[in-house]
Amino acid sequence: MFKRLLLPVLLVVGAARLMPEILKRTLAPPQRPQPHTPADLGLPEEEVAFASATGTELKAWFIPAGGRAPAVVVLHGWGGNASLMLPLAPHLHRAGFHALFLDARNHGRSEHDDFVSMPRFAEDLDVAIEWLRSRHDVSSIGVIGHSVGAGAAILAASRTDQINAVVSVAAFAHPGEAMAEGPPFNHFPRSVQRGLFRTMERTIGFRFDDIAPRERVALVGAPVMLVHGGADTTVTPRHFEELIRRAPDAETLFVEGADHASLDAFEPHIHRILGFLAEHLR
Repeated sequence: MFKRLLLPVLLVVGAARLMPEILKRTLAPPQRPQPHTPADLGLPEEEVAFASATGTELKAWFIPAGGRAPAVVVLHGWGGNASLMLPLAPHLHRAGFHALFLDARNHGRSEHDDFVSMPRFAEDLDVAIEWLRSRHDVSSIGVIGHSVGAGAAILAASRTDQINAVVSVAAFAHPGEAMAEGPPFNHFPRSVQRGLFRTMERTIGFRFDDIAPRERVALVGAPVMLVHGGADTTVTPRHFEELIRRAPDAETLFVEGADHASLDAFEPHIHRILGFLAEHLR
């Protein structure tokens, strides 16, 4: 009897111990093409590198405006990279901002770590902010973050006064709820979801409730602009609505036809984003 019970117990214990490693591999971000550099767009570029909190090398493009000016860090989302965010670069350059297009760990040209998470995106953003603060030609700093990068921007800005303005594009209100709404997690029963999410929390070292943008956005001292697309099925507009309730003073931009992945639908409204940054960074 004891031997018959021992095997399933050992299997459960083994699965529990392996689950963090399985989740790390399963949730590794996809590696997407990097089609352009700033030089391809006729922009000045400086390739820069600095160390993350765990020592991995982070890569970025710095696009100088010339002279002392505000700087804007642009941070991609999960599975994205700095190159895919470059459609914003000509607009920022013409508006007179320095721009730093950052590849988070495990993305783009940056070195891979054992895993990546929204808090680690925020750590990488902290390093980029520190690098910009060390430059004599940077007068103030704003951040444009997309998706997970937007959540990381809110998290980072909630615990520092070194960020002077935040533009959040397609942020989720709560990471667990956003994941539960889409594949593969929406195929699992709630009880399985809860178990997986608890394992993820232990792996990344943070409770989702503590890092959720809906909990952090009210702690951001800098001005916030919330941007979302009406056709976003990855992070549905209800997340946008919840963030507005938690940050009623935030400026908002809702673009009816915009989906989650493409910046094209937001470009006709870029003057609103640039105006917000100019107002709060100059």
